[in-house]
Amino acid sequence: QVQLVESGGGLVQAGGSLRLSCAVSGRTFSSYTMGWFRQAPGKEREFVAAISWTGDITYYTDSVKGRFTIPRDNVKNTAFLQMNKLKPEDTAVYSCAARHQSVVPIATYEGGYNYWGQGTQVTVSS
Repeated sequence: QVQLVESGGGLVQAGGSLRLSCAVSGRTFSSYTMGWFRQAPGKEREFVAAISWTGDITYYTDSVKGRFTIPRDNVKNTAFLQMNKLKPEDTAVYSCAARHQSVVPIATYEGGYNYWGQGTQVTVSS
């Protein structure tokens, strides 16, 4: 069974940085597209970023472009979300997700992912 475990959330001041990690169990990590989603209080979960299993295709929602990056380490079976220049509106529970290898490498919708982590809280104070 595939398990995803996020870590690295916390409280940070506006303008600061955080690095979230998503450790994935199993030996097929390199075949998964990895995605990050977030859910703010009272709002629906939204797509943040994704990286293909090859690592050469990334996609970001407009609100985080230029501030967030989504590297991956296929040796350590871990995906990351590097968040810089954080804003109070980035406050949310961040969840990582894994998508089986597909003809379409990137998905920006929840149903496009097969496995999910439990989420980690990120709070950005003003």
